[in-house]
Amino acid sequence: MANTLRISGLASGMDIDKIVSDLMKAERMPLDKLKQKKQLLEWQRDDYRSMNTLLQGLDDYLFSNITLQSSMFKKTVSSSNESVVTATAGSSAANVAAIQVNQVATSAVWLSDATKRVDKASFSVDADVTLTINVTNGDGTTKQAAITVKKGTTLDGVIAQLNSNLDLGVSAFYDEQTGRVSIMKKEMGAQASLVLADQATVDFFAQLGFTNTAAGQELTGKTAGKDADITINGLRTTRSSNTFTINGVTYTVKGTGTATVSVETDVDAMFNAIKGFVDKYNEVIAKINAELKEERYRDYPPLTDEQKEAMTEKQIELWEKKARSGMLRGDSILSSALSQMRMNVYTKVEGANIPSGFSQLAQIGITTSSNYLDGGKLIIDETKLREKIKENPDAVYQLFNQDGATDAEKGIARRLRDTIKATIGKIEQKAGKTIWTNQQFAIGRDLIEINDQIDRFEDRLKQIEDRYYRQFTAMEEAIQRANQQSMYLMNAFGGGMQG
Repeated sequence: MANTLRISGLASGMDIDKIVSDLMKAERMPLDKLKQKKQLLEWQRDDYRSMNTLLQGLDDYLFSNITLQSSMFKKTVSSSNESVVTATAGSSAANVAAIQVNQVATSAVWLSDATKRVDKASFSVDADVTLTINVTNGDGTTKQAAITVKKGTTLDGVIAQLNSNLDLGVSAFYDEQTGRVSIMKKEMGAQASLVLADQATVDFFAQLGFTNTAAGQELTGKTAGKDADITINGLRTTRSSNTFTINGVTYTVKGTGTATVSVETDVDAMFNAIKGFVDKYNEVIAKINAELKEERYRDYPPLTDEQKEAMTEKQIELWEKKARSGMLRGDSILSSALSQMRMNVYTKVEGANIPSGFSQLAQIGITTSSNYLDGGKLIIDETKLREKIKENPDAVYQLFNQDGATDAEKGIARRLRDTIKATIGKIEQKAGKTIWTNQQFAIGRDLIEINDQIDRFEDRLKQIEDRYYRQFTAMEEAIQRANQQSMYLMNAFGGGMQG
């Protein structure tokens, strides 16, 4: 469309721009309404997403701290003689063990011949050589180590290469005072051995002072390693390492002697996990209740750009605080979720793993606030909860985590996670996620429609504004022609009278 020639009040003396601007304010009112509706939808979308973030936080806590057995079932371990043995325990550990250490495990060690002193200063590898060593670890596992040593490598360089080879798995050093080389297998155990596979390897180790070894035989100068020899609860057994795990308890043997290792449920760990859940649950239901009850101030619509220009930042902040209040007031998705979460928590858990006295939260010291204004807040009797955990920690765990085919058979944490998952899905269908396009959720599709309406209406307003200017321009031109005619007549009549 060609630009319309605008003549602003030259003939009439009227402020045409001001008149058109005022007329357009009335015309623009429906557009302002559309933009306000768009803003309300965006606020509602953001509030829905904040609720999903809140629910996801509760779900994450349930998974990490309640559902995982390793988080709930922590054990405390004590040893009556830590110079003999110390221990740590997993969630399935047995409660007590009497242990007698008959022998600690040791590593195999190879020492070079005392009569074949190695001179560090003059040592240098004559030619490139590949060492091939068949390695047996202390537990009987085998592998082959291949080490390429370059010509000119010093003694320190050779020692470094031996130490860095993971397949060989040794700790080697050279003692300058005695001129001897020591090689110790890192893994302990009686079965450890180092067999030199070929003559080149035998010759090389001879330069290090290990003599009288033939290809295919064990490196000389060996002191064999030993297995740990222990008796646990009357059963004698051996292990290739001083650290080993039996029945969920990891023992570290330190010396010979006897000790009693006691394993108990870490009551504090389970208590703190459950208390954290109660705090998180109370936070979530409090915020959802606040959203559902938040006042909706319909006399405070979103501000237009013109309105904002006439206000201070503080005035805008106070206005918009009320304008965006109550976006989720009485929302059916959140109301339903809140009701279901309360049912999840209050309803008895049934099943074979749930003994008498452990089927409801109230039975382990977690009850609902008697103040209805608290909206279902949970209250903990700390003394009772600790007693119940100590009495039967597995029953407490199952109360939260029992798996079942029906809701009645599912533990409280599993029920809640199901409800949270379903609620998050419903909210996402309504308000989407940040990575979704507007086409993928209901509010987004409404926003697309409103944006289309805004674009169409803005095009229409341009046409209306152009029409007003054309009308006023025509008026100005008419006035100008009338003025010209008036002047012509005045000049004509005035000229005749003078004649």
